[in-house]
Amino acid sequence: MEEIEETEKKSEKKKHTWVWIISAGLLAGLFLKLFVFEYLHVSGESMSPLIDDGETIYVNKLAYGLISPLGDRLLVQWSEPEKDDIVIYLYDDKIVVKRCVATAGDLLEYSFDNGYTLYVGEKAIPLTEIQYANLKKSQKVPEGYILAVGDNYAQSFDSRNYGFVSVKNILGKIICR
Repeated sequence: MEEIEETEKKSEKKKHTWVWIISAGLLAGLFLKLFVFEYLHVSGESMSPLIDDGETIYVNKLAYGLISPLGDRLLVQWSEPEKDDIVIYLYDDKIVVKRCVATAGDLLEYSFDNGYTLYVGEKAIPLTEIQYANLKKSQKVPEGYILAVGDNYAQSFDSRNYGFVSVKNILGKIICR
């Protein structure tokens, strides 16, 4: 009789151990997904040819700071994007992927030789008339903001359309695809 009770206790202990291991694994996975690492499927051609429609990208959510569990802004920030970083942020309740082409303090110069063109250093970025109208009052990128543009200029709806992106709204950096 004692052997049966002892066997039942061991069996019960094993069940509790497995429940604990599975629970700890689920909590660790949830923590990683919320705060550390994310993979996303791209929809659209705005970053083509670097990132194609339907491609999967991997995001380091800790690249610039600790993200709010709601995933809409940084709670704590320890760095800012640099030029050529490919970042994700929310715009109009959608996650977008764009390249940081200018950071705080960078000068913005405009040319009208062959249509509207924005120059950030040596980099020439074409503008439509509406995009120029949106940016023309800005001679440099304001503190705490970046200019984020898709690599496929003709297909990208980006900072040229809606203005500068706050670094506090940047949710991560693309680490691979």
